[in-house]
Amino acid sequence: MLKNGHTIAGSNFILKAIGVIGMSVFRRAVLIILFTSVMGFLLSNENREYASGGNTLETAAVPAEQPADIPDGPLIMDITLKRVYMDGETSEEKVKETIWALEDFWAKYESWQLVEMDEKGLIFKKDVSDISPLLKMNGFFGITEDGTLSIFNGRPEDADIIQSFFQIDVEKLQGNKRLQLLEGIPVKSKEDYTEVLETMKQYSIQEKQEKG
Repeated sequence: MLKNGHTIAGSNFILKAIGVIGMSVFRRAVLIILFTSVMGFLLSNENREYASGGNTLETAAVPAEQPADIPDGPLIMDITLKRVYMDGETSEEKVKETIWALEDFWAKYESWQLVEMDEKGLIFKKDVSDISPLLKMNGFFGITEDGTLSIFNGRPEDADIIQSFFQIDVEKLQGNKRLQLLEGIPVKSKEDYTEVLETMKQYSIQEKQEKG
């Protein structure tokens, strides 16, 4: 079957385009997927021609009244979008993309990083400059038994730790701040997150040791 000139010429052309053109990994990945689809179509056409007794596509032309079975619809792909937040939490969103024009598809995901590609689809990742929805909904700053500043999924006394930072010299904390941490300081925004961290850094044992 590889004697077919059309198939060889078509595959060489697409492979050269993929290898020579200076393009992003993402664009190359999409072209490879398109190349696989096109080659599958060409080879299936060859199989039909050989089964009917023809030697090549030139000697077994498709009758004019029977249009060639060329896929004229869009490319449909499964896309996974991973968002990594400041607090370390990761969310996943799965979408099915209908691709009519590759340029539009590239433009839509220009700010994302392609991290994985397989026969099931593409996986993109993006670092988000914000705290996660989980933190905004139920996140609290507090301290563990050994004095480590942490964020909890709920009030510190009976909640799981989402993220840990550094040990605090609890004896240096003013009474009000210590009580707030024991009860839990709610984290409702990125500003709350950064403000508490900056405030507590001055009580960090590591910070104290470095200055000493």
